[in-house]
Amino acid sequence: MQKSFVFFTRMVDELVQFSDSDPELAEGIKWLDSQAQKKGISFYEMVFQVLYKHDVSSRAKQWLNSRN
Repeated sequence: MQKSFVFFTRMVDELVQFSDSDPELAEGIKWLDSQAQKKGISFYEMVFQVLYKHDVSSRAKQWLNSRN
């Protein structure tokens, strides 16, 4: 297994553990899990997709702001 994948899964696992003490985070994780099940993908893949989309969107906004 690649180091980056191991790092990512551990990070997600820690978020899930932390959600025990954060009801809002727990609700978000439940939502992500239900979306992953609907798409037929793993929870980890769903988290990756969300983070990737956020990163792309953020970079696009930065680029757009730098053009103005």
